[in-house]
Amino acid sequence: MIYDYIIIGTGVAGLNAARLIPKNKRVLILCKMSTWNCNTFWAQGGIATAVDESDIPAHIKDTLTAGVDYNDKEAVELLSKKSITAIKNLIDAGMKFDKNEEGKLSFTKEAAHSRNRILHADGDATGRIMHLFLLEQCEHAIVTESVVCDLLIKDDICYGVQYFISESEQKVAFAHTTIIASGGVGSIYRYHTNSTANAGEVQGIIAEKNLPLKDMEMMQFHPTVVKGTTFARKPLLSEALRGEGAHIVDENNYRFLFDYHEDGELAPRDVVSRSIFDYNKKTGLGIYLSFETFEKKAFKKRFPNIYANLKDLGYDLPFERVPISPAFHYSMGGIETSLDAKVKGMKNLYAIGEVACTGVHGANRLASNSLLEGLVFSQIAVEDSLENDFKINIEKYDKKIINYIRNKEIDKNIKDNLREIMWTHASIVRDPENLRKSLETIENYLKMGVGRLLYLRLLTAKSILSSALGRKKSLGAHYIKEN
Repeated sequence: MIYDYIIIGTGVAGLNAARLIPKNKRVLILCKMSTWNCNTFWAQGGIATAVDESDIPAHIKDTLTAGVDYNDKEAVELLSKKSITAIKNLIDAGMKFDKNEEGKLSFTKEAAHSRNRILHADGDATGRIMHLFLLEQCEHAIVTESVVCDLLIKDDICYGVQYFISESEQKVAFAHTTIIASGGVGSIYRYHTNSTANAGEVQGIIAEKNLPLKDMEMMQFHPTVVKGTTFARKPLLSEALRGEGAHIVDENNYRFLFDYHEDGELAPRDVVSRSIFDYNKKTGLGIYLSFETFEKKAFKKRFPNIYANLKDLGYDLPFERVPISPAFHYSMGGIETSLDAKVKGMKNLYAIGEVACTGVHGANRLASNSLLEGLVFSQIAVEDSLENDFKINIEKYDKKIINYIRNKEIDKNIKDNLREIMWTHASIVRDPENLRKSLETIENYLKMGVGRLLYLRLLTAKSILSSALGRKKSLGAHYIKEN
């Protein structure tokens, strides 16, 4: 059987694409782990949107400013102009965002936005509520625990995918259209805010096929994650907290961020992360998020999930400060796409959401534009694919299907070392000499006969390190250590 569509990933981009594909189409949705194990589920703050037509120019300007004007301006304009109808379409389908006392949509503010334009759901669980809503809307088959290990590509046509369904068993599925929505690369970093499913294997496949990856050095580090927990995925403290009055302070309660930027806590994320990193290194002082401006009842109502999660960790909010540090958060770079969401150079392969580099985010993503990007470009991908109605001829795919080994014994130590290398040398502040040494190490690992999934992660790490070395000057999230 040939599917009409294969969708890789069940975050906001993949599930919204599935929602918009006509019910009579044959659709296979591949989910790497369980359906909830994705970055969308963990997204707290909200989803940005132009509030109305008059806000579009300001939303565009804020996005470009945060991205240090490195963005693709056409893509940014597309995002903002389509945001209002994309949100309306979701609400009309039954998605419920929080409302104010007047019964109107409640907009909040986050860093680098010039006005309140962030919608939220269940206070601080926007991603989770959107994710559950989109899952309920999904009428197509979802196969969980299916890990994509290859794309079947020949002559600029994608014929389908190869994927693991167990440690040793693989399957092949063919489709007229393939949509990649597999998310970012967080798990190749030691400390991150991402789902453990996000390890960049699909980006590695793209590199292996010599298809374009763009801006892979542009990695965003969230400034405020809870410090001191033992697991790699760190609990996130939403940007919305700072947007509504939380302060970043040192152990003496000094708001040091104003020494670095006039906007203090509301400066762009890359500035806040670097400032925390630098201040801690220079002073040795602990860094905290203070909630002293909040009243307890209001805090519990606005941020119920953050309140509960931190209570489980032993913190009594808003009375106690919480120790914080930056951690890897989001990939601005990824698979290079054109404005129709198609992978550049391909006829029937699309990439949407965090796995894609649409050019929207530039050198630094504006807060809460990520869920919006997934929503808008999934709609664009589906509309374009339906209009083109491309059909594969399966007889023309005559390449050998390789039987891959998923994991090998040598993988674990290399995987752990990879995460340490990326965190130490390809994170907030970068040193060219260390990037070069790291790249040599990764290239040596690639020669060691590792398992397929680690091999693909290493290819992704190689592309990040190579891109970082190729950009000689600091720009946005890419910051070169000054000697």
